[in-house]
Amino acid sequence: MKLENISFSPEETGGLEAAANQQFSQAWAKKYLRKLAERDERVEVLNRSEIAAEVATTLMQTLRTTSVQAWAKTEALLSQEIIRHQIDPQSIDPWAVTKDAHQIYQTALSAYAQQIPPPKFSTWIAKDLGDIRHKYIADDPRVMGFISMQFHYSGQMLLQLTPPNQQPSLSVYLKVIDDHLYMPLQRAYQAAAKHAYDAPPLQAVQQILPLCTEIATKIVERVVQLYPSYECSTGRLDDANIKISSVRDVEMFQVYLWVCILENNISAVQQELFPLCVMLYPRLKVRWDLVRQLIELLGIEICSRLEPQQAAYFVPYYQSLWAMFSPEVFPDNAS
Repeated sequence: MKLENISFSPEETGGLEAAANQQFSQAWAKKYLRKLAERDERVEVLNRSEIAAEVATTLMQTLRTTSVQAWAKTEALLSQEIIRHQIDPQSIDPWAVTKDAHQIYQTALSAYAQQIPPPKFSTWIAKDLGDIRHKYIADDPRVMGFISMQFHYSGQMLLQLTPPNQQPSLSVYLKVIDDHLYMPLQRAYQAAAKHAYDAPPLQAVQQILPLCTEIATKIVERVVQLYPSYECSTGRLDDANIKISSVRDVEMFQVYLWVCILENNISAVQQELFPLCVMLYPRLKVRWDLVRQLIELLGIEICSRLEPQQAAYFVPYYQSLWAMFSPEVFPDNAS
């Protein structure tokens, strides 16, 4: 049939025109709403940025005070540990520590004010925090206990001064600081760089690395169920801030295991992690049976998420970790 022989009745023509008009109207309406949504999103982002900038400006004005107050709390918590652990007092310079904390949090607040995406901020700040870790633990890894508490208290004070509706967004930036300060991430990166890309130990670590936070969160949730009335020095185990700190600690244990595998020795746990725990946990009223519970659950998670041949790389270091915190070393009534 030739095209010129096709004809439509007025009724048919009207129907086609109505259908075309309807489709055009719908397309126009969707486009209008899409542009409206895009405008609303831009306004929301702008409002968020303005609020963040205002909050950050206020917090920056308190940084000097919070840094000094944080060190006062750190000394009150750990001053006896200098004598107990025979730490050279000259290795802990309070002015240098407070200055470093001030500068790091100033950078974090600047990133928060500009709403720089946290992953980008993490890349931006990683080297500075790695340098701070290296500087303070080079002569005595136990000094890290003082550094970590200084930063912890500083972050907590800043959060307390932050409007409640802004605390979740700011806490993401503070977690970046905690992650790089508490955990030997730079050491893990350096150890990984010495392996061939297809080296089995490296592949085992790479397999479980993306699951780190998921594993830690699951373990802490389980421990909260097992210890429903447990309280440490700063509150109940099911308190939101305590849970955040607990998740970070389980993540820290995992990263230290990664370092052991990648370096093929247990020194990172022996020289850094164990002394840090011995110094901090009793002062924070964290019982050793709870620490053992965390470690036991960590072993279960590792074995359930890796193939046996990959889990085998973790086993000797995990067993060493367990032995160091075992009841033979820390009886349940020990503090």
